[in-house]
Amino acid sequence: MNMIIAPSVLSMDFSKMGQQLEELNASKAEAIHFDVMDGHFVPNLTFGPDLLRGFRKASDKFMDVHLMVTDPAKFAETFIRNGANQITFHAEAVTEEEGVKLVEEIHKNGAKAGVSIKPGTGLDALKPYLEIVDTVLVMTVEPGFGGQAFMEDMMGKVRALMIYRDQRDLQFRIEVDGGINGETVKIARESGADMFVAGSYIFKYPKGIAAGVESLL
Repeated sequence: MNMIIAPSVLSMDFSKMGQQLEELNASKAEAIHFDVMDGHFVPNLTFGPDLLRGFRKASDKFMDVHLMVTDPAKFAETFIRNGANQITFHAEAVTEEEGVKLVEEIHKNGAKAGVSIKPGTGLDALKPYLEIVDTVLVMTVEPGFGGQAFMEDMMGKVRALMIYRDQRDLQFRIEVDGGINGETVKIARESGADMFVAGSYIFKYPKGIAAGVESLL
């Protein structure tokens, strides 16, 4: 699959939001990643659908919304209505029955569906979803905060997912999120990932956002 870079707006400088969004639009990033946190599922609180709606009006990029929330079914439709192209929820936040139903609802509302696991969660939690989701997101840091170091031991999960996908001729993307930079992107790519969320690295890149994105490709 082609490589997709998804800069995370969690690392934006919101005092320069307009300028940085223009730089994102001009970059080779195909997606923009939104880390939605409710202060319960993870110990941080971020933004809601209003911010996404603003981005949607100003960009035609693929809007990749990652719901790190206790009740993803409560929020999925609202984010889709405000411009999300993909909704990713956490396997840990739902029962298998709830998760399968949520994937169906996301698809019914016209968006792609993704499922994610925290570093401490095994691949068994993903099995109910691998035949029906568009993306599997492997967290390579503990979710909740930006700027953490890449957990290379998560690459075993990425390799196992790639093998599973290829053996069954499935089409889901393998996304990684956390600690992605010019070195770790190579490790994740070689392990089988094809979609990469990067925050601090891109937005603090010395030569600018577009150059930061290009350095990952």
